[in-house]
Amino acid sequence: MTLFQQLEIATKNAVSSIFSVTLENVEITLTRKDQNGDFTIMVFPMLRHIKGNPAVIGEQIGTYLKENTDLITEIEVIKGFLNVKVSSKAFLADFNLILSDENYGIKAQDSSQPGVMVEYSSPNTNKPLHLGHVRNNLLGYSVANIIEATGRKVNKTQIINDRGIHICKSMLAWERYGNGETPASTGLKGDKLVGNYYVKFDQEYKKEIANLIDQGSTEEAAKKEAPSLIAAQQMLQKWEQGDEEVVALWKKMNGWVYDGFDITYKNLGVNFDSLYYESNTYLLGKDVVQQGLDKGVFEKDPDGSVWIDLTEDGLDRKIVLRSDGTAVYMTQDIGTAIQRVEDHHINSMVYTVGNEQDYHFKVLFLILKKLGFDWAENLYHLSYGMVELPSGKMKSREGTVVDADELMEEMTATAKEIAQEQGKLEGLSDSEKEKLYKMIGLGALKYFMLKVDPKKSMMFDPEESVDFQGNTGPFIQYTHARIKSILKKSEFDSNTLKSALDLDLTDKDISVIKSLQQFTDVIHTAADKYSPALVANYVYELVKEFNSFYQNVPKIVEEENADLKQFRLLLCYKTAAVVKSACSLMGIKVPEQM
Repeated sequence: MTLFQQLEIATKNAVSSIFSVTLENVEITLTRKDQNGDFTIMVFPMLRHIKGNPAVIGEQIGTYLKENTDLITEIEVIKGFLNVKVSSKAFLADFNLILSDENYGIKAQDSSQPGVMVEYSSPNTNKPLHLGHVRNNLLGYSVANIIEATGRKVNKTQIINDRGIHICKSMLAWERYGNGETPASTGLKGDKLVGNYYVKFDQEYKKEIANLIDQGSTEEAAKKEAPSLIAAQQMLQKWEQGDEEVVALWKKMNGWVYDGFDITYKNLGVNFDSLYYESNTYLLGKDVVQQGLDKGVFEKDPDGSVWIDLTEDGLDRKIVLRSDGTAVYMTQDIGTAIQRVEDHHINSMVYTVGNEQDYHFKVLFLILKKLGFDWAENLYHLSYGMVELPSGKMKSREGTVVDADELMEEMTATAKEIAQEQGKLEGLSDSEKEKLYKMIGLGALKYFMLKVDPKKSMMFDPEESVDFQGNTGPFIQYTHARIKSILKKSEFDSNTLKSALDLDLTDKDISVIKSLQQFTDVIHTAADKYSPALVANYVYELVKEFNSFYQNVPKIVEEENADLKQFRLLLCYKTAAVVKSACSLMGIKVPEQM
């Protein structure tokens, strides 16, 4: 039983004994740092069951706990808040529980329970991944890890937008201007090569528009009548009809893109358990429209189009099938959601998509509920804000969108430059240094992106993110390496050391234990709120507490009291393990040496 659980039960017993009242819940938090005590027991909520002055009630409960348990050494009542100081013995016993759990904070998977699907990335196959995709991928991947850490089975997925007019534009430009070049012949990643032809199409299309305007067309007419656009539309029609040559070209160029994406995903450190392709899903949902009509959820207009009226729900009227019988994106998303539940043992889904799609997901989730799907109650839109760079920082070679690969390369280069200036990596071989530069650069990128609440837009400053001081990834990585250095210097062996229970701990010792105690709750709260920022800021506070402890206790390795030295080495060991575990939830690697 954890210390928190013991304190909760002891408080319930105290209330029962003193006031003959049975409490279902007791609210307990960490004591504010500007007050005395370790934990604060909230008295105000008890006033629903106990009549009297909250300060007097708190004093009575505190005195009872102090006299009848070996948990409490001091009490202080401030209005309706009972602050209690807990004994070293109780903290040590709790620390031993944490120490004995090799996977502390991470719950074993319960495969009997329905899982959750987390969707992220979901790119178009006509251009490389960019800065926005980086935040999307990091958020989705981290949320998946955090949910999985609570014991739920998670399926990480994406829907790849591999069809449509934008894909045909790249295909047409390559066919006309590519001269048969390939990723192998050019040395370019496949997604970059295809992206170049999407840009090429746009350049030629604009020239055609200008020529048509010069010949007397209006701009609106010129945009519709440009030969390149008409040719791309004809190519799309051929694709939909299954034309062998068009389909073969589509498969070839998409294959190049997927190879390029795979490299980016590998470098970013994210992966997927399942893949959905729009070319396979764009017809899904049409059968559901008929079911919705039969149930009276949808209504058919005189022109044959099918709609749903959501005005009574504060939304608007939404089309789900065009008059010519073709589906819209909403139809496809309805069908894909149903298909995913059929394909996998899941009962909930998380969609990692930017906040510009907030309305779309409100409508989608509401339609699925009205269609009678129970799992529709468990759908969540992980809506996130835009990410920008300070002016003049890391402009893409195209000058518009910041390329994901270029960003990661730049982060590694920035980490190398700062590490060399500060002399942090002395004594390492060149290959070890290069590996660390990448680890630090990516750690800086991921931590900086994830420490911000997903709902907020953010400014990503590459140089600030690689600072070795402050709320940054490298500061956390450096603290982990520092702890590992202490353990190595002491010739620490976790298999032979056990914590003692008869020590007098300092406030700094206890502060680190209290930080460790919070890890499990932080994971569950972060999963409930779909917010990696809670894990990021937790691990930052943990390393701050450790650094304060390290600066304020006598030198750990030279400690003469064998039991105290043993305990503090174990405290270092478990802190490093929790830092590593927390960082892993964010996809961040931590170095053994730095």
